Amino acid sequence: MSIPKIAYCPGTLAEGFTTYSQNCLNRVFEGRKVSHVLPYDPPAESEEVAEKFQENRKRISISGVQEKLSMVLEKNKLRLTEEGEQGTYILKPIPRDLKKVDQIPANEHLTMQIARQVFGLHTAENALLFFSNGEPAYITKRFDVKADGTKLGLEDFASLAGKTSEKDGDEYKYNYNYEEIGELIKDYVPAYRIELEKFFQLVVFNYLFSNGDAHLKNFSLLETPNGDYTLSPSYDLINTRIHVNDRDFALEGGLFKDVFESDEVKTNGRAGLHDFQEFGRRLGIMESRMVRLLKPFRQRQDLVEALIQRSFLNQETKDFYLKEYLFRCGQLNKT
Repeated sequence: MSIPKIAYCPGTLAEGFTTYSQNCLNRVFEGRKVSHVLPYDPPAESEEVAEKFQENRKRISISGVQEKLSMVLEKNKLRLTEEGEQGTYILKPIPRDLKKVDQIPANEHLTMQIARQVFGLHTAENALLFFSNGEPAYITKRFDVKADGTKLGLEDFASLAGKTSEKDGDEYKYNYNYEEIGELIKDYVPAYRIELEKFFQLVVFNYLFSNGDAHLKNFSLLETPNGDYTLSPSYDLINTRIHVNDRDFALEGGLFKDVFESDEVKTNGRAGLHDFQEFGRRLGIMESRMVRLLKPFRQRQDLVEALIQRSFLNQETKDFYLKEYLFRCGQLNKT
């Protein structure tokens, strides 16, 4: 594998760039001129580097099965954190145990860019970069670490729901439903009406882009400078259907805490517009607002296709990604 020829910014996917655009550098790397190539091979390629990565892995507190490494930006270079040092970035190399694993970094990067650029979702800052052998990795800037190195309060919804592996088993973060997450938002967020609309949009987005891993730990509340809490920027958005044959919703209970089934579900077993309309009502969203919130997800967005084609996915995966998006967009338009 070699460093791919760059024609689009590996951060924003803007055309006409052979490295990060200034917009990306400003958003992700504090305006510093950072290279999109790391000066070392991935851990699997070098025993010495693997040892460093293994030691680094012990110092990151974020859970999850995907390998995640803690990094800091020193002048204009990214490096792994050292013992006792607070990381400000999370690096995700290619994992080893899923199909099409080499496409995972570009998949997550693309999905996060679509969320922000097309649908206006508040996402963690992110980019794609490459090891010296050309292997891609996904990098995201931590939103819970302040400029002085101190951390903001961050609570994921597994914690808020009182779910633990010890008490609820290995699948604890999946044993819930999205309606009850909405109830937790009402309990813990003072300005919950605004945050419930954001949550509604995120749930629709995850459906539209086949994110079958939107479990309890992939939603969080973040402390504000005023000391209260709002939904954190969105993170871990990825089209899981490319890598596993999963269901429409990550949570076992799906959208609802009861056995509600729309006509679409009764007819073909797939969620559709009426499911999300009912979900919005249960969150307390006014009908007129729901129409406005759903509208961009129901329209075919040309920018989605443009970003897919500019992405660093291979062509086969680009085609699959677009096909799945168009199918689910069609599901949201069945009345």
